[in-house]
Amino acid sequence: MINGSCCCGAVQFVLTEMPSMMGTCHCSRCRKVGASTLVFVKSEAFHITQGREQIATYIAESPYKYNRCFCSVCGTALGEVFSEDSSFPISANCIDGELELENAFHEFVSEKPCWFKIGDTAKQFDEHPHE
Repeated sequence: MINGSCCCGAVQFVLTEMPSMMGTCHCSRCRKVGASTLVFVKSEAFHITQGREQIATYIAESPYKYNRCFCSVCGTALGEVFSEDSSFPISANCIDGELELENAFHEFVSEKPCWFKIGDTAKQFDEHPHE
């Protein structure tokens, strides 16, 4: 089991298996909500154990496809924890322990601020990666 939570602990969740991959989004929206590094989890492996009623949702507008959920108490960005997709992104910063993953991609590099330097060799995409 992999535990995760928001900053204040009002929202808690468990993963019953490792996330499938990690990626970094450089879009202005993800930067502003403080959740640029995301891990992708299978819906059947993600379980909210506490605080479902404390989760608020920011609805995405094009060209972004994921709604962003956050703790309504402390504001921690959680990712898309209410997604109905078979796999969805959650904020890597919400994982309470270590993950044995390396960053696989950078998306929305076209929106990356000039002061941020990418320091790995992961694939880069101007917008969402092509499937």
